[in-house]
Amino acid sequence: MSASSSAGGAVLVLNAGSSSLKYQLVHPETEEVSAEGIAERIGDHDSSITHTQGGKEVVETRAMPDHLAAVEFMMGLFAEGGIDLSAAGLTAVGHRVVHGGRTFFHPTRITAEVISEIDRISTLAPLHNPANLVGIEAARELLPEVPSVAVFDTAFFHGLPDSAATYAIDRGVADLHAIRRYGFHGTSHQYVSEQAAVFLGRDLADINQIVLHLGNGASASAIAGGQPIDTTMGMTPLEGLVMGTRSGDIDPGIVLHLNRVAHLSVDQIDTLLNKQSGLKGLCGENDFRAITEKMATGDASARKAYDVYIHRLRRYLGAYMIELGRVDAITFTAGVGENAVSVRADALAGLETYGIRIDPQRNEIRAKHARQISADDSTIDVLVVPTNEELAIARQSAAVVAGS
Repeated sequence: MSASSSAGGAVLVLNAGSSSLKYQLVHPETEEVSAEGIAERIGDHDSSITHTQGGKEVVETRAMPDHLAAVEFMMGLFAEGGIDLSAAGLTAVGHRVVHGGRTFFHPTRITAEVISEIDRISTLAPLHNPANLVGIEAARELLPEVPSVAVFDTAFFHGLPDSAATYAIDRGVADLHAIRRYGFHGTSHQYVSEQAAVFLGRDLADINQIVLHLGNGASASAIAGGQPIDTTMGMTPLEGLVMGTRSGDIDPGIVLHLNRVAHLSVDQIDTLLNKQSGLKGLCGENDFRAITEKMATGDASARKAYDVYIHRLRRYLGAYMIELGRVDAITFTAGVGENAVSVRADALAGLETYGIRIDPQRNEIRAKHARQISADDSTIDVLVVPTNEELAIARQSAAVVAGS
């Protein structure tokens, strides 16, 4: 069997950022990844692509003025490895789209009308949706015979109860401008909650869970019987937990104060809160490894950043335990959640009275598979479950095409 034919039935998953393009060729049924990579600094003179295929990693620098050029470059690297994407019998191209607004809450086959609507609601996610769209347009131009499917970050949280989804502002203003809590990282929260149930050997409908997606972007969710009842991110991915460069929750009056007193423009405040705040704003670092190293040397700013991060995380843990009433599992995922031993330990420290006991030795184990880190006598299971948004997107995209 040729390398090209071995890609038959696979889904090419694309995640286009403003200056980047992550991709993965996934077989939804077997979970096999034939190739993956990332193009970075698209539009700059020093743009590059890192491509891994057949166990071999290639790093190349080449001018990529736009995402169309990046997709062409990517396809060339696939071909060099023996996979002609245009003739490989792909099932679909699955696109991560951050915001579905009130319109999209299921994986959706992409048409010209769908593109127009994603563009219309881009005002809800101006940092993300326009970039997602350029990836969609590039794929549709270069792989016109392969169905494209959009999978929305907000979809899983579409059915949040009104009490959790509603902001307490004038209803006319809110309705006119589509202001509500949408939630994000939904693909990850859904996948991880399902995998947690599989790991525990329990029916998803019988489990109440708290999922902690802790990466550079971070969010938590409360999930009752497979259905989310609350999440930390809101109308935008800025609300909620302290993140790598995002502030998370702040008094909205701070925005007014910065405008009126510091004379910062809306765009300057946007940049401050999204790119210059969070851990980076507190200590100059948004990489937990660097923060841990700084704390080890007695750096006070790193310690404060860490403590603020843990404080916010524990506040939401407590809130979601009350909301759920009964908690069966707490699951950590994403880069920090899967790898930062101290974050898991400190987030749950002193909660034995609530039935939460971490086993220190289990917590120290580093692995790429789902695992339990709670003690045997813990009444709440504490898990680490690696997220796999690409696999989830591939499966949802394949299902849309199969059902169309």
